[in-house]
Amino acid sequence: MKAIQHKVETINWQVITEEMNEKGYTIIPEFLSENQCREMIDRYDNPTGYRKTVVMERYRFGLGEYKYFDYPLPKLVQTIRESVYPKLAPIANLWMKVLKIDKVFPETFRELQTLCHANHQLKPTPLILKYGIGGFNTLHQDLYGDVYFPFQTVLFLNESGNDYTGGEFVITQQTPRAQSKAIVLQPKKGDMLIFTTNFRPVKGTKGYYRVNMKHGVSELHNGKRYTLGVIFHDAVS
Repeated sequence: MKAIQHKVETINWQVITEEMNEKGYTIIPEFLSENQCREMIDRYDNPTGYRKTVVMERYRFGLGEYKYFDYPLPKLVQTIRESVYPKLAPIANLWMKVLKIDKVFPETFRELQTLCHANHQLKPTPLILKYGIGGFNTLHQDLYGDVYFPFQTVLFLNESGNDYTGGEFVITQQTPRAQSKAIVLQPKKGDMLIFTTNFRPVKGTKGYYRVNMKHGVSELHNGKRYTLGVIFHDAVS
């Protein structure tokens, strides 16, 4: 997966850092190629390589389906985890520092995974999601255990407006003692969205305070929508 590694190294991570600090999310355009998107969609119906399938309406999560990959992960997914994580760890540690949270994330993904496994978080969390007409995902946070990395990524595998309509990516921001703010995004095919898993720091008159964040997907009007979610921490067994 040298193409992914090269792509990661060519990104201006200073700009990414500034956008994450300012908004709690950022979009990296054309991170995946057309072939990589197609490969992941084609993999969806393969009966092997997954540890669990979730039909969302059974749990009132929404309407749609997603599958968790099993270990070993597809090379593309594993490479994203290993190459993107070290770029995000310094941002995460800065957030912990300004919010006065006594937590330091390791420099490498393998060290994070070791930390997860020491806390009995052994199950892989990367997943591929499929929505049809009427599909949606309720607002939520992907924590999975006591050890969780504060950022995650979603990669968009087909094109809004061509392959489906609706299905916008929604982030809500709950500022203390204020109404929630909704952020609605429509990344293009191949784009990678990086966003906060749980909260982000906001600077106030008396220093930084914590703003709670959730994410979901609005209702699809037609077509099918596929996304790849790459979460860095593992889940409890």
